[in-house]
Amino acid sequence: MDTKTLRQEYKKARAWGLLASIDLAGCDHQLIQSPQAIKQFVKELVDLLKMKAHGPTRVEKFAEGSLEGYSAFQFIETSSITLHFDDKQGDRAFIDVFSCCFFNPESAEKFAKKYFKAKTSRSKILLRK
Repeated sequence: MDTKTLRQEYKKARAWGLLASIDLAGCDHQLIQSPQAIKQFVKELVDLLKMKAHGPTRVEKFAEGSLEGYSAFQFIETSSITLHFDDKQGDRAFIDVFSCCFFNPESAEKFAKKYFKAKTSRSKILLRK
């Protein structure tokens, strides 16, 4: 669905928020293993989507075995951005952007794919009512 149509649906539904779930595969291994690169991505994404960060971006590596990887969280004044990275099974990234203000999820997906040099991307959009 194009952004114009999505915006119309958002207004028509009187949505409380918009969730974009973005899946990336074949990312640059070094980027998804770098806390600094992950923080920079969040900063640039917040700016791109015209959001306002609330507090610092939190990035941590945890878990064990095939589940070990970096995760990140950023409060935004209208909700949050969460990220999870899998460097064990395909250098994947899973990014959720939720906001109670409308934003362009297509721009978020394109930016994420380019930033992490992903081979593929896909996203799902959900209007929260």
